[in-house]
Amino acid sequence: MKAIPRLHVIVNPTLDDPAIKLARMVLEAGAPLLQVRAKGVSDRERLALTGPIVALCREYGAMAIVNDRADLCLATDANGVHGGADDLPTTVLRSLVGRERVVGATARNATQSLAAEAAGADYVGAGPVYATSSKVGLPAPKGTDVVRDVAGWSIPVIGIGGITPERVPEVVAAGAHGVAVIGAISDAEDPGAATRAFLEALGER
Repeated sequence: MKAIPRLHVIVNPTLDDPAIKLARMVLEAGAPLLQVRAKGVSDRERLALTGPIVALCREYGAMAIVNDRADLCLATDANGVHGGADDLPTTVLRSLVGRERVVGATARNATQSLAAEAAGADYVGAGPVYATSSKVGLPAPKGTDVVRDVAGWSIPVIGIGGITPERVPEVVAAGAHGVAVIGAISDAEDPGAATRAFLEALGER
């Protein structure tokens, strides 16, 4: 089983803000994994936005995961790819990126988690745990029950959705291996300090 970091920081680079400054701040603070999620741009623009962040992760010795796009994962030599609920199936992502790279999947119940594991996922993201404004079109938050339902199998579970450092203990107590964070870090006055707070809450500092 591949070693999956406990803190996943999701960055959303755009043409107006390529998120390099944010990525460097959280990496300097010790973030072990960044997931790059560039949306609403052309494929060439997405590649141009993703590549520098993947390179920065490599510079800091952190893992880089590309959201959704196996082709961009390969093109940027990222460590892996994460497939959302409406993205390519886990079996397809695994066949494209091979056995050495990490493949993450999204699961909202035990059935989906078991299916993701059988299809070759290395971890599953479970959520939304709490209300979040970082992504539209999500189902209603289910609290830690969604983590509890998905956890308990052999692959790690990463809780996502509205998680703050203060909420980390109850998410972990429900069975999560770690957490994925967007707004609580990217919107923080000091993203580096917010990253360190999450690492401390996870017992990683």
